[in-house]
Amino acid sequence: MTDGPRLRFSPAPTGYLHVGSARSALFNWLAARHAGGKLLLRVEDTNAELYRPEYLDSMFNTLDWLGIGFDDEPVFQSQRADRYAAATQDLLENGFAYRCDCTPEAVKERTASKATPGYDGFCRDRDLPDGPTTAVRFRVPDEGTMAFDDIVRGQVEFELAALTDFVIQRANGTATFYLPNAVDDVDMGITHVVRGEDLINVTPNVLLIREALGVTDRPVFAHLPLIVNAQRKKLSKRRDDVSVEDFRARGYLPEAFRNYLAVLGWGPKDGVEIRPIEEIVELFRLEDVVSAPAFFDPQKLDHFNGEYIRALDTAEFVRRLDGFLPAEWDQARFGAVAALVQERVKTLDEAAPMVEFLFTDPVVINNDAWEKGVAKLPAASAVLDAAIERYAAVPDFTPEALHELTAVIAEENDLKLGKAQAPIRVAVTGNTVGPPLFESLAVLGRDVTLARLRAARERLG
Repeated sequence: MTDGPRLRFSPAPTGYLHVGSARSALFNWLAARHAGGKLLLRVEDTNAELYRPEYLDSMFNTLDWLGIGFDDEPVFQSQRADRYAAATQDLLENGFAYRCDCTPEAVKERTASKATPGYDGFCRDRDLPDGPTTAVRFRVPDEGTMAFDDIVRGQVEFELAALTDFVIQRANGTATFYLPNAVDDVDMGITHVVRGEDLINVTPNVLLIREALGVTDRPVFAHLPLIVNAQRKKLSKRRDDVSVEDFRARGYLPEAFRNYLAVLGWGPKDGVEIRPIEEIVELFRLEDVVSAPAFFDPQKLDHFNGEYIRALDTAEFVRRLDGFLPAEWDQARFGAVAALVQERVKTLDEAAPMVEFLFTDPVVINNDAWEKGVAKLPAASAVLDAAIERYAAVPDFTPEALHELTAVIAEENDLKLGKAQAPIRVAVTGNTVGPPLFESLAVLGRDVTLARLRAARERLG
């Protein structure tokens, strides 16, 4: 790999990969691959209450499923405690930080009557010694601004007077989010910081630390738009499907899910959204990311996934269904309808319910389907009687022959073909929808088909 931009992905230790985090990882990966740079992984594991080693295994597994890889060994912040401690001491010695023993309760009590909440600088000039109850805070300048350019959002500016002195080292000696991010980005040579816009407010704090440590250069920032639901509210695990692992378990293809993530906030200028990842890498530019919130549309994702499923050859489609079909099913029988199923499913987990009638006997009939397709059709009994008689006598039990016979039955009962098919479909498959009827009957065979038609006729009375 050539000397190009260096980007990093720093996942939150939540135990699963959130849709927003996956989009951030993908955009970092795309930017690095487009420019011939490197994507590095940094594990923010300094907070032992939140981080679990198994979280990283789960995240790696999901990113690998999406085809997102890294170009070096991961950097664990828990292994860099000495580096952060040294940086904290440097800030203390040069007057950019001070020790503080204020509890959250004390701060809340002191500032209850103030219009602006937050820490009030109580310990700034107390010159407290190091101790088991003292944290370290960064001394934010009282006046001035902190401004930076953002590829997505333009120039962003913060009034320093509106910022509070923030903790960079907890009382137990561990570093908080801000200081490791500032130090690690410098040490890792990170040139581009690409992350969600919900982290834009931490940027002035990180830049203040960099400057206090004598670092004058800055990375390029790109804060990605929020991902919102249909109500235009930020995706939340409390009310929305946000776990990438859950989408995987429901039968979304990795290439389809990755393609859909790519157009959440970005789109090619030619307007073609469904395209190979190689083309997306070639076209992707951070400058083309929009600032408006990106709507996570499940129906659009289903469309993407359906298109990718139909683009597979049938053998590959069957291979992808491994784990989605019961192991005891006759693979040859499923293979006979695989191409028909492939044309109709949007996700892999829809395949088994669609053809379950081929593998279960007696068939389970959906009550709503029975009412709609059989009980409420005046000609249902006549259609079933005719089908039983003529399906039993037809020499070749083929889709073509069955289609021709049923068309005649429909005409004799003054019905359209689709209406005449309904009681036959419900009797044989248990539902009003499914793969093509006549191909399904041919796979079931004459004996099973007739037995189900007779059972339905008896139920109808």
